[in-house]
Amino acid sequence: MPQMHTGNSADPGNSDDSNVDDLERLLVEGVTLSQAPADPPASPPIQREDEGEDGDVETRGGDLQGAIGLFAEAAQDMATARVELGLGRHFACVDYCNQVAEKAAQAVSLLRFGRMSSYDHDLGKLGALVGAPKEIQDEMAILTPFHPESFYADTPPEEADDVISAEQASGYLQSARHVLRWARNIVLNP
Repeated sequence: MPQMHTGNSADPGNSDDSNVDDLERLLVEGVTLSQAPADPPASPPIQREDEGEDGDVETRGGDLQGAIGLFAEAAQDMATARVELGLGRHFACVDYCNQVAEKAAQAVSLLRFGRMSSYDHDLGKLGALVGAPKEIQDEMAILTPFHPESFYADTPPEEADDVISAEQASGYLQSARHVLRWARNIVLNP
C-alpha cells in the first residue's frame, strides 16, 4: 500500500534514520500509484537564500529537478553500499560511500548554482565549493581516498577488500550518511 511522507515522525530523535531508510526502501522496491497522477507543476528557477555556517549562500536559477534526481542516485548508492558491506565487499562499500558524498554535494551544487561543480576528486574541496559546513567537509575528506583511481594506485585490486575491515567500512558508511543527510535537508526542503 502506498504511503505519503508527511515529514512527521513518532520518534523525532530517530526521524533522520527513518526518512533515509524510507527513501532507500522506495528506491529499491519502487512506488505504485493508487490514483491517476496529476500533471506535475512547472518548477520556476529557484530564487532563495540558504544561510550556511559561513554566511549566506544565494541561489539563482538552480536546477531543482536535476538536484532531486542526483540526490536520488546518491540515496540509491547508499543502499548499495549497505548491501556491499553485508556481502563483505569492503572496498566496494567505501567506493559507493565516496560516490554518495560526491553525488550528494553535486546535487546541492545543481540546486544552488544550476550546474555541477568542477573538482579534482578531493571531496573536502568539493564540499567547500558547494558551501558545506566544516564538519561535512571533514566527513567528505575522509572519503576522498576511496576514489578507485586513487585507491588502486597504491593497492592491487585483488587485495582491496582485505585492506579495509568491516568496522572501518561501517565507519565510512556513517560518514557518507552524514553527508547525505546534510544534502537532503537542502535539496528536499527548498
